[in-house]
Amino acid sequence: MNAFLISCVAILTTLAAQPVRPGTRHYLSMQTKGTVLLTVSGEVEHPLKLTASDLGALPRLTVRAKEHSGQEAAFEGVALIEILRMSGVKFGEAVRGKALSTYLVVRASDNYQVVFTPPEVDPAFTDRTTLLADKKNGAPLSAAEGPLRIVVPDEKRQARWVRNVISISVRHAE
Repeated sequence: MNAFLISCVAILTTLAAQPVRPGTRHYLSMQTKGTVLLTVSGEVEHPLKLTASDLGALPRLTVRAKEHSGQEAAFEGVALIEILRMSGVKFGEAVRGKALSTYLVVRASDNYQVVFTPPEVDPAFTDRTTLLADKKNGAPLSAAEGPLRIVVPDEKRQARWVRNVISISVRHAE
């Protein structure tokens, strides 16, 4: 019995020492709380490096949306506007003049990139909710989708539903 327990402890110790990679199941739930999942940079007042704990402390939303496959799912996460507000991006009445030339580049770990503008995520301009999701149907996103994913429920095509989001860069057109 002791030999069996020693073998089990040795195996568990070896597995615990292995690095967590995005290709493993439930990537988000296996990460340490201090791992940076998202950076927000560029022309912002407050550049951000957000961890799972940081994102978990923000107001949460759940939206229902049809995926590319046509199946409906419940996505949970943080409204993109909340993260942008934390970084100092201006919204509401402040979005006029030069502020209307601001755009956001959302980048995935495979360098896939899409562009949004602040009015597209601002409740003063739209009823649309753009979500930075970390859960689907109550479970962490799969390694193929996450740990973070942009979801825009009312878009007819999911081309801007970025999987494996790692950064948002705020820029101004010239």
